[in-house]
Amino acid sequence: MKKGSASNSITSSYEQNIQNIRDEFGNFSDLIIREFKIGSSNIRAFLVMIDGLVDKVVINEHILKPLMRDISIYKKDQSTCEETYMLIKENILYSHCITEERDWAKTVHCILCGDVALFIDGIDRCLLISVRGWESRGIEEPNTEVVVRGPREGFTENLRTNTALIRRKIRDPKLKIESIKIGKISKTDVAICYIESIAKKELVDEVKRRLEQIDMEYILESGYIESFIEDGKYSIFPTVGNSEKPDVVVGKLMEGRVAILVDGTPFALTVPYLFVEAFQTSEDYYSRPYYYSIVRLLRYFSFFVATTLPALYIAVTTFHQELLPTSLLISIASAQAGIPFPSFAETLTMLVIYEILKEAGVRLPRPVGQAISIVGALVIGEAAVSAGLIGAPMVVTVAFTAISTFMIPAISDAATIVRFACVVMSSICGLYGIMLVWILMLIHLCSLKSFGVNYLAPIAPMVVHDLKDVFVRLPWRILKKRPIVLNKNF
Repeated sequence: MKKGSASNSITSSYEQNIQNIRDEFGNFSDLIIREFKIGSSNIRAFLVMIDGLVDKVVINEHILKPLMRDISIYKKDQSTCEETYMLIKENILYSHCITEERDWAKTVHCILCGDVALFIDGIDRCLLISVRGWESRGIEEPNTEVVVRGPREGFTENLRTNTALIRRKIRDPKLKIESIKIGKISKTDVAICYIESIAKKELVDEVKRRLEQIDMEYILESGYIESFIEDGKYSIFPTVGNSEKPDVVVGKLMEGRVAILVDGTPFALTVPYLFVEAFQTSEDYYSRPYYYSIVRLLRYFSFFVATTLPALYIAVTTFHQELLPTSLLISIASAQAGIPFPSFAETLTMLVIYEILKEAGVRLPRPVGQAISIVGALVIGEAAVSAGLIGAPMVVTVAFTAISTFMIPAISDAATIVRFACVVMSSICGLYGIMLVWILMLIHLCSLKSFGVNYLAPIAPMVVHDLKDVFVRLPWRILKKRPIVLNKNF
């Protein structure tokens, strides 16, 4: 696109405007300029649009057809261009959204966003008509947050579809959705959602401030924004939440959080985000609390297993054999007899192989990926044990660790990094190394904040009122009040 080829404002000259369009867009193969005359008059006009971003049926039936037929039944003879322009704007065009624009740069931007610009000879402004109609994915169940009971709908890549899904669940005028554009070149639409009577004004202002400070040429996904607005930019733990489910986002809005929706991605961001949210799912609140309270405790246990079990295996088999019962110690010793590698190398090898299989299963097409994961795990594990390269207890340990990781997908990345740190430290100084890693991790978690809220709240500092939805999920009659930690800075 040629920059600076057009003036700052639209002119009343037909030839100048059409030349400015051609100079501005250059050799756009998908640029459409449709020239015509209004009705039976000699007043010239032209439409400018981008092919693929507009609904051609709407343009033909509700814009071109009314303009090109004889509109004399609406106007007086010898009407001026200005009178014709006002008649078209107020009576002729069949569109729910028509805006008048004089600024050239804004007009070009709206055309690139999917609007149609109508230029009329002798008029120094244009009409921008909203007829956006590109292809988009329908509302489907998100693969990342599958539930047995609960809504099946998920966000799409269309921003207005996503805001509508939230509006459907919160039918209150206090739900505010404010739009900004981020990205010098992409000018990506970003929506800030919050409930005015619930979310703190300081939190909303801080979210806006961080978004406005983003200095980048393009934004393709909400992950770009997350890296700019998160606290603890070098932390392995996420301080900004994300979800594909409207009901999850609505639940967080009702607690006083702020949601950020980005055009072009189905993942919505929520802030502030606390550590305990990684162990909560939407299904916890749709079923009776007793079973899912047990499941939530299992998630905390799974986090411990996912981060520590391989390191514990190394520590007890290398430094602390006295901690094992004699029969179990004999069983492990017999399984390790003839293994040419120490426990550390054995564990590290299996963990790396697991990460390779997991990544291959995710990146390959789904049928092939599932085959790779299953066949790879069975064949490689069985072959390694049969060949005497890996002990059977090690295979069981890594398999249990992998399964536990899948119970905490929100922090699985952080759990993987902590797991490798524990493995390395346990190979150096046994259980003391594991304790050191956990102490450092807890110190780091206590130092983190997410938009002014302590990351480990309500555990540290402890807020007894909010503990009713941390380790267990109490009945709804007890959970009616909102969390205190979101309404007070510690």
